[in-house]
Amino acid sequence: MNKQQQKWGYLIVLSLIWGSSFILMKKALIGLTPIQLGALRMLITAVFLLLIGFKSLRQIKKRHWKYIAITAALGTFFPAFFFAFAIVKIDSSIVSILNSLTPFNTFIFGALVFGFTFNRKQLIGIFIGLIGTVILILKGAALNPTQNYWYAILILLASVGYAFNVNIVKKYLSDVSALAITAGNFLLLIVPAFLVLAFSGFFSTFEVNETTTTALGYIIILSVVGTGIAKVLFNKLVHISTPIFSSSVTYLIPIVAVLWGIIDGEKLSAIQLLAGGVILVGVYLVNKKK
Repeated sequence: MNKQQQKWGYLIVLSLIWGSSFILMKKALIGLTPIQLGALRMLITAVFLLLIGFKSLRQIKKRHWKYIAITAALGTFFPAFFFAFAIVKIDSSIVSILNSLTPFNTFIFGALVFGFTFNRKQLIGIFIGLIGTVILILKGAALNPTQNYWYAILILLASVGYAFNVNIVKKYLSDVSALAITAGNFLLLIVPAFLVLAFSGFFSTFEVNETTTTALGYIIILSVVGTGIAKVLFNKLVHISTPIFSSSVTYLIPIVAVLWGIIDGEKLSAIQLLAGGVILVGVYLVNKKK
């Protein structure tokens, strides 16, 4: 398999994994609070990654650790809580659509802060994808007028964090393996995640019953597959492609998430399906060779 095939392979697998993560969060929140969901997700992922990738930490040099810490905070810690709170107030499919702002932010901050250059066709593709995203958002708001779209600000902030994360990985951590970066991220997150979980009252109020047990099952799947394995795959994708290509996975995620939403009873119109097609056109242009 050549590099081009690998890039698209990673992109498709990640879209399937992360597209399914939103419905898993929604189901887990039936038995847990948003803070507990975010903290448990990080702790379970940390245990999994350190079991399989502890030896890889030797690749991380002293000069790398500050970037590992920044990417841990911006690419995992804060977004984990932002998404958990947003999904309480907005349909999971709509939250995934809002996450499509990540490629746009990656482009803007990559050019302004990190000095990356992109061609005009990529910029056109990004804006086409954003048009599709806006259509999906507006139609979603029309179908769900009782939902609080102020929580969309949290997803916007998360997308900015993801944009910085992917650019930092590409520019400053390209000589560190994907597994080492991810394991390093979660090694640093163990203590803050545990403290957040403790202060949430989890250890004093959590009761084992059918609802909470099912919620924990969803979190384990979300943590191991949706965070641990997916983060490793994503960092590999960043290494072999560009920040824009890597972040364009967020244009495919909503398609999977919306399908899960339909299965779970969330509303979707023909216009939203058309908007999904517009998003795919944007992804194609972003990643098309000259």
